[in-house]
Amino acid sequence: MKKIELLAPAGDMEKLNMALRYGADAVYLAGTSFGMRSFAGNFSPEELPAAVKLAHGFGARVHVTVNTMARGEELERLPAHLELLNDCGADALIVADLGAFRMAQKYAPRCELHISTQVSIANRVSAQAWYELGAKRVVLARELSLEEIAAIRAGTSPALEIEVFAHGAMCVSYSGRCLLSNYMTGRDSNRGACAQPCRYQYYLMEEKRPGEYFPVFEDEKGSYIMNSRDMCMIDHLEDLMRVGVDCIKLEGRAKSAYYAAIVTGAYRHALDAAAAGLPLDPLWRDEVEKISHRHYSTGFFYGQPGQYYEDSRYIREYQVAAVVKDCDENGLATLSLRNKFSAGDELEAVGPDVKPFRLRAEGLESPEGERLTEVRTPQSIFRMRLPRQLPPWSILRRQVDLSAK
Repeated sequence: MKKIELLAPAGDMEKLNMALRYGADAVYLAGTSFGMRSFAGNFSPEELPAAVKLAHGFGARVHVTVNTMARGEELERLPAHLELLNDCGADALIVADLGAFRMAQKYAPRCELHISTQVSIANRVSAQAWYELGAKRVVLARELSLEEIAAIRAGTSPALEIEVFAHGAMCVSYSGRCLLSNYMTGRDSNRGACAQPCRYQYYLMEEKRPGEYFPVFEDEKGSYIMNSRDMCMIDHLEDLMRVGVDCIKLEGRAKSAYYAAIVTGAYRHALDAAAAGLPLDPLWRDEVEKISHRHYSTGFFYGQPGQYYEDSRYIREYQVAAVVKDCDENGLATLSLRNKFSAGDELEAVGPDVKPFRLRAEGLESPEGERLTEVRTPQSIFRMRLPRQLPPWSILRRQVDLSAK
C-alpha cells in the first residue's frame, strides 16, 4: 500500500516550526483573511513568503486555506490575496466557494486547488465533478464511512487525490455548515468565527415560569445534547490506506504549538509503521492521550460515533514546562520557559524523532550561571542539565491535571 501524506496544522510560525520538525509531509495554514480559523494566529502578507520558504526547506508542501464563504464585497480583495499566494510559492489552495475556485484558477494558476471539507463532498459524482472543473484533490466530508470512501475512490479518476480528516475536533453540523453560532452570538462559523454553542449545557424554561429551569437530555447521562467527541484514527491507519486515501489531515490550527508537535509526531510514527507493515509502538499511541482533547471516537468511519453527554470539557493532563533552544553533546541545554517548575520536579522530554523519557529537573541556572531553585517567568531563558543531548524544539512537560472540573 502506498504511503499516505501527513498534513499537519500550522496556526502561526511557532506551530509551523513544530509541525515541520516533528514530521509533517505538508502543512496547512492561512493568511489573515479568507481562512476558516479566525482565532488562530495566522500569517500576515509579510509572513506568508517566509512560511512557505521555511516549509520548502524541510521538503514539505504548503496548503493555504481560502475556504470561508465569502460575501460579495469581500471578493474585491480576493484577487490580490490569491496573487500573493501564487507568487510566494504556495503549493495548494483549499477552497470551498465555487466563485473563489474560479478566481483562484485565474489569479493563482501555479497552485493546485483542493476542495475543502466545507463543501461536504459525500459521493463520487460530486468528487468527479470537482475534478473535471480542475480540482487536484477533494477533502471529503467528515460524515463518511470507510465503505463510502472506498466507493468514491473506485468511482473517480485515479488522478484525483482524496484527503480525509483523521484526528481532532468534530462538528455536530455537516462539516461546519452551521448557523447556530451566528444566530446566538453573531459569530459566523462559516466565516471562521464559531463560538461553539453546540458545546454549551442547555436547560428548558417555560415562558410563564421565568427562572424555573428544566434539564434537557437524551438519556440519563446528561444534557450536553449536541456535544461531539474528538476523532482519533491513529489505531486504524491501515484501513485508511486500504480504501485508497492519499492524505490524512490533523485538525487543530487554533490549538497550541505543543499540540501541533505531539499529534504530528505521533501520527508520523504511526504512518511509518503502517507503511512498513509493523505494529505501532504503544509509546507513540500514548502520545495522543497527552494532548488537550475531548473523549475520543473513530468518527463516522465505522458508523455513528455517538455523543458524550456528561460534559464538554477538554482532558488536559500535561503542561508544557519548557522548549529546548539548543543543547550540547553533554546535555547542557538552553531553554525557553513556558510554565514554572522547580529543581527536583519530575518531567518528561520528547522531541523530533525522540522517544519520550522521564527525567528529574536538575542543574537549573540563569544564562549568567547563577544557580536557580525554580524558574517562573514565561518566555525567560535559562539553562538546565539534561540526561542526554536533545535537538532544538524538543519539549519538556510536566504531568498535572488541568482538566476543567
